[in-house]
Amino acid sequence: MSDEQIGQTPQAAGGTAPEGGTPPGAPEGQQQQPRYGEYAPGYGQQPAGQQPPAYGQQPGYGQQPGYGQQPPAYGQQPGYGQQPPAWQQQPPAWQQQQPGWQQAGGQYGPYGQQPGWAPPPKPGLIPLRPLSFGTLIGAPFQALRRNPKITVGAALLLQGIPTILVSVVLAGAVYFLLERVVNSDASDRNTLLAGAIGGTVVLGLLSLVVSAISGALLQGVVVGEVARETLGEKLTFRSLWQLVRGRIGALIGWTFLVSFAWFVAIALVVAVVFALAALGGGAGVVGAVAVGILGGFGLVALAIWINTKIALVPSAIVLERLRIGEAVARSWRLTNGYFWKSFGLIALIGVIIYMVTQIVATPFSLIGGMLGGIFAPTSLSTDDASSFTQVIVGQLGVSALASVVGAVVGAIGSVVETAAVSLLYLDLRMRKEGLDLQLVRFVEARQAGQELPDPYVVPAPAAPAAAPTTPPWPGS
Repeated sequence: MSDEQIGQTPQAAGGTAPEGGTPPGAPEGQQQQPRYGEYAPGYGQQPAGQQPPAYGQQPGYGQQPGYGQQPPAYGQQPGYGQQPPAWQQQPPAWQQQQPGWQQAGGQYGPYGQQPGWAPPPKPGLIPLRPLSFGTLIGAPFQALRRNPKITVGAALLLQGIPTILVSVVLAGAVYFLLERVVNSDASDRNTLLAGAIGGTVVLGLLSLVVSAISGALLQGVVVGEVARETLGEKLTFRSLWQLVRGRIGALIGWTFLVSFAWFVAIALVVAVVFALAALGGGAGVVGAVAVGILGGFGLVALAIWINTKIALVPSAIVLERLRIGEAVARSWRLTNGYFWKSFGLIALIGVIIYMVTQIVATPFSLIGGMLGGIFAPTSLSTDDASSFTQVIVGQLGVSALASVVGAVVGAIGSVVETAAVSLLYLDLRMRKEGLDLQLVRFVEARQAGQELPDPYVVPAPAAPAAAPTTPPWPGS
């Protein structure tokens, strides 16, 4: 090969174009095909005569980023004139509206991260979850402080004032009857004394009736207040009364039914004891003593068991609006498996209230006992009727004052006891029926402006659909 042929293309030299070269007759400037084993000018290579964009600059409209270049970061705004994708224009629905307690608790983290644990919501008195024993002990006293106009005011209005009036009337009637006995002749004294005893018994029964009615009214108001405080609502007394007034009759009937049942049980035991004692002899006396002891302990054990099992009846009557029989069955089912927890809570709250009441009322009882010795130390050993009357008046006055103080303390204690039993009712429904989830949904819907039915009322089961009837065969 000559020197002129060196450097010429194969076409010029009269040869065949090599594989991958420029074919013969190709227009001038056409890009050559790569040889076998070579990489073609691929994605990311710049055409000849064009400079690559500077570092950090975005490619122009319609240009694709080169190989190795990063696409725009997530969340960066597109260039001028470009529309972002539709999924970037509107945030997801779950980010647009969340309940307040989820935002405060930080339940939802950034996109792609697992949600962290958030405490259960507490819109009001208690957290919406099954309650611990410590919460059941402390929450009734918190209910007393959260809305004292309702709790303390209802205690004084519905139970304190009626009890005070009954105590004053009873003390005045007893004073009047005893004064007649003291100032009467010796021949009429026995008759007047029997009449005074009978009148005192009648007044005592009347006071029990008034106490039962006022206690039932207070139970209804406190149960409604605790239920609404759990949802974060703070109602007025009028609103609460409208909420529970339709259930007052059932509450009063339940109170009298329970009182009458225990009165009959005690009367039966006492009647058997007197009947055995009337037989006379050693066997009758021993039998009367045995029946009295065993019957007394048996009644105490039976009262503990029965009263614990039916403790939730007022809550079921008010909140679920059940009849008395249905409420008894409801309370019995809810306490199955939780008897000792229920009994422990009721007993502990009762002991606390009893100790506080005794601490307040004991000084007045001591003053009443010492009053006779202070004002008329020799009146009981003489026949001076005026001195004896002074002692009676003083003791009745101190007793009436002690009754007033005891009525106020007892009314507030009744609020705490009723609130504790109401919270126990809510706790058992949360554990057995998932009431806490229903309450959470109700609170969320209320924050979103929606209206849901009362979460405490158990919906009635739907009636079963009627079975389809098969049409008769023709000619049958």
